[in-house]
Amino acid sequence: MSIATSPSPPTPPRRIAHLDMDMFFAGVELLHYPQLKGLPVVVGGRSIDTPRQLADGRWQFARLGDYAGRGVVTTSTYEARALGVFSAMGLMKAAAKAPDAIILPANFDAYRHYSRLFKQAVRDIAPHVEDRGIDEIYIDLSEHTEPSQALAQRLKDAVYSATGLTCSICIAPNKLLAKIGSELDKPDGLTLLDESSLQSRIWPLSVSKINGIGPKAVAKLATINIHTIAELAQADVGLLQSTFGRSYAAWLLNVANGQDNRPVTTYSEPKSISRETTFERDLHVRHDRARLGEIFTSLCERVAQDLKAKHYMAGTVGIKLRYQDFTSVTRDLTLPSPISDAVAIRKAAGECLKRAPLTKKIRLLGVKLSQLMPMEDSENPAQKQAPLPFE
Repeated sequence: MSIATSPSPPTPPRRIAHLDMDMFFAGVELLHYPQLKGLPVVVGGRSIDTPRQLADGRWQFARLGDYAGRGVVTTSTYEARALGVFSAMGLMKAAAKAPDAIILPANFDAYRHYSRLFKQAVRDIAPHVEDRGIDEIYIDLSEHTEPSQALAQRLKDAVYSATGLTCSICIAPNKLLAKIGSELDKPDGLTLLDESSLQSRIWPLSVSKINGIGPKAVAKLATINIHTIAELAQADVGLLQSTFGRSYAAWLLNVANGQDNRPVTTYSEPKSISRETTFERDLHVRHDRARLGEIFTSLCERVAQDLKAKHYMAGTVGIKLRYQDFTSVTRDLTLPSPISDAVAIRKAAGECLKRAPLTKKIRLLGVKLSQLMPMEDSENPAQKQAPLPFE
């Protein structure tokens, strides 16, 4: 006797969203200083650029044209971008383009706070989230039955309700298209893409819009007269293979044709945690010992906070130095047992510093923790702190 079985329900089509906060750091600053909305604002200044409230209640802001140093732009408002000021640009170069722009120092504690808020707001609706950094995430919406337009708007509304900030979102069949699509209608964008959208919305774009095609590959593609995604999708496979090799050529053709099977990964083990800072002027090991000591201690404390926030311990501590001539060195120390305490981290980092040349002025100092492992119920007791080169 045969037993009748019901057919398995069909697998729902993949619906992957990429959600990207709009000018995130600058947006958080505008929450604190709403009077700056609509003005060109640049984030990346020094502590002396912190706004001051005057006796009459008005705020005094620093101007970008008054900046002197070698810092870089962390982010900028759309009004500043319209003047040619973009992330990673040197602040002195930015000052030449927009001298009347307002400059603010970065407040990473605030940015991390708002990052947690928007991600939790999304997870309350759609828990399958891949964290891609402080201001962007992927979301697997395949199991949801709600129409894409309504679901995307609900996610946007939840983010705004939790943070007061806007975001741009794209729902597409895969991560590749979702990532590209979230940029198409910024700011405050809502974009829906399917396979029929590939030729009309994706192919006309520059190949640089594909995540994974960097400046060197863009320049190399230009030498064989390939500039747009459409030209790449229709390129001769032999030409691509002779230019890039078989493996990368195959990947280029796949992504240009909108193919991407990567899953949304909801959890991944961090490999390392680091903090570093570039000084406003080169610091001398002996003459600036006190200042270097303060910075060194702060880096160790901050990286220890990051470590504990993720509930990890570190088996290796390292340091990074960049000198006034732009040469760099790193030194690492693998410990007999993992640590998470700031004092123990500072001691281990100090041992690394003892093995680094300290004869030239320093422009950058960093502390890195690696060989991470989940924090156990009982941590190792902090070891007695030893004298350090900057003490």
